[in-house]
Amino acid sequence: MNKKTVLLKLSGEALLGDKNYGIDTKVLEVIAGELKIASREINIAIVIGGGNIFRGMQESAKSGLVRATADSMGMLATIMNSIALKDAFMSYGLSTQILSAFSIDGMVEKFERDKAIRILERENILVLGGGTSNPYFTTDSTAVLRALEIGASIVLKGTNVDGVYDKDPKKHEDAKMYRRISFSDVMSQNLRVMDMTAFAMANDNNMPIRVFDMNKEGNISKALLGEDIGTLVTA
Repeated sequence: MNKKTVLLKLSGEALLGDKNYGIDTKVLEVIAGELKIASREINIAIVIGGGNIFRGMQESAKSGLVRATADSMGMLATIMNSIALKDAFMSYGLSTQILSAFSIDGMVEKFERDKAIRILERENILVLGGGTSNPYFTTDSTAVLRALEIGASIVLKGTNVDGVYDKDPKKHEDAKMYRRISFSDVMSQNLRVMDMTAFAMANDNNMPIRVFDMNKEGNISKALLGEDIGTLVTA
């Protein structure tokens, strides 16, 4: 590929905007606008969560659903979000394709590594839904896995906080944000801004992760284009 590839991980909750449930189209428009800026210089893949519609682990605990069943429902929620993202991106003139860990005939194709790379080589935005298709794995782990498979240079984790802190900044006024931190320190201090399985996989394969506040205007395009915002987690 002539352009480098980066993988953007968005939580489903990021699509809520001012809503308590579902998808805020204003958020989709903001994301699409920032991707349009960055896509001129890089190839972009996106892994989207489903927590704005259904979060498997939490719903399992609340409702008594078997965790594997609840996680399957959560995977379907990521497909719904993927379709919404594609619609918004296409309206901004961004050629976009969805691949999923499992296929749904007439709706989404199954993920294959070679197919994903060809989509990116054609400078299409690639949206990756369906998680890993396995229960008990979060979309954070999916993001690192897919980044490794498609040869991305970094995973960008868009969140509601501006980086990785030594403790919860919403509860502790003296919380300190790290500009740089190692995977080993993240795991030893149990700093759960991202799933520990994802951090372990990234550490084992030397895949850097940048954690940043996606709600601040311009931050998505800044992160995509390699600006030093948020926290960089490396080996």
